[in-house]
Amino acid sequence: MKNEAMKTLFSYGVLIALVQLVTACTPADNTNNSADPATEHAQAASGNRGEALQKTDKNGALVVAFGDSLFAGYQLGREEGFAPALERGLKADGTVAHVFNAAVSGDTSAAGLRRLGFVLDGLSRKPDLVIVGFGGNDMLRGLSPQETRENLTAILDELKRRNIPAMLAGMVAAPNMGSDYAKAFNPIYPDLARTYGVPLYPFILNGVIGNDALLLPDGIHPNPQGVEQIIGGIAPLVARALEN
Repeated sequence: MKNEAMKTLFSYGVLIALVQLVTACTPADNTNNSADPATEHAQAASGNRGEALQKTDKNGALVVAFGDSLFAGYQLGREEGFAPALERGLKADGTVAHVFNAAVSGDTSAAGLRRLGFVLDGLSRKPDLVIVGFGGNDMLRGLSPQETRENLTAILDELKRRNIPAMLAGMVAAPNMGSDYAKAFNPIYPDLARTYGVPLYPFILNGVIGNDALLLPDGIHPNPQGVEQIIGGIAPLVARALEN
């Protein structure tokens, strides 16, 4: 069992290193100066806003999946991503909810913070829960863990100010980032969960990373089966959060 865990961590580190190389060789997506990138990202995350405005007027909870590509359904069909899968998972266990996809692939925690107000203000009512899932792209870009902590803190502060319940979906530093980075990055999520008294799903890719059968060819993002694996772990926590 220990050898399997070490093998998974090693694979995770190698994959992250390869993605970092691609990221470093890709120009930043800020060449279009005609619009505010944060606004463009917020609009991209709100593609199902009309549907959300209709559904949130009905009975049931409103859950917002607010994060990056792991929530956005990267390279998946419309009904295969995190938000629709979570909605189905909750329904199967007797929890009626609409899960609004407010995720944008490639977003860092800073980008998420910039568009938080836009997302919340565009909903027809206050959400019953916002699941915050940022940090993976911060790590890929080698951003300071302190920046990630500050951005996530600001997101949680704003949700608290609006009296909106929150939940954290955590990320774990890949081994190739080094022990110093891991010591600064990994405690962010449990620390903030304790400070703000919010539920924590410790590692969003738990049970998925390192398993080729659950991943897209890039070895990082979950395929439809991988999404279902994630939902199997996180849905009960979401249901309990909604009950409270």
